[in-house]
Amino acid sequence: MDIISVAIVEDNHDIRTAMELLINGSDGYACIGAFNNGETAVEQIPNLLPNVVLMDFNLPGGMNGIECIARLKGEYPDMHFMMLTVYEDDDKIFQALEAGASGYILKKTPPSELLGAIRDLHEGGSPMSSQIARRVVAYFQKQAKPNPALEALTSREKEILDQLSKGFLYKEIASNLFISIETVRRHVHNIYEKLHVRSRTDAVNKYYNR
Repeated sequence: MDIISVAIVEDNHDIRTAMELLINGSDGYACIGAFNNGETAVEQIPNLLPNVVLMDFNLPGGMNGIECIARLKGEYPDMHFMMLTVYEDDDKIFQALEAGASGYILKKTPPSELLGAIRDLHEGGSPMSSQIARRVVAYFQKQAKPNPALEALTSREKEILDQLSKGFLYKEIASNLFISIETVRRHVHNIYEKLHVRSRTDAVNKYYNR
């Protein structure tokens, strides 16, 4: 198994030490640097070239975690950055992703899941805590522009298509809308006909104008 080299940028001494111990005590991982501020990290990380950098948001001094990522990612595009923070608000999530972070994990993540996220990131994935992933999905759903093709649907068909887009099964849609499963099937058939699609996936893609 390849050793994944990790650097930590975290100002809280106890958290930083705990992460170092976790990483160095786990097979396949090595913490090769730990820093308590962004300025030192920007200066020292280029000498270490870790595979993965775990980055806190709030750091002492003039440089926060997002600024630190932006500086390093521009010079080392192959380096992988993951936010490890307590913040769940949309602004910070998207600022981090725009700066070059490929993962966003909350500090309350269990150790085993954190290690899995580090490996996932190293192997090309974009790990996110489930709470963060839901926010990202919700954001893009809100940004989706209405599709003119949906104008052909009745209000009930739009309701059912919305339920389909949320992953509900036919029996769950029937229960949610107080109609029979057969009625749901009939509406879904009509939705497919009007949107010229053959599957739920195609219908949902049209719903989100993709």
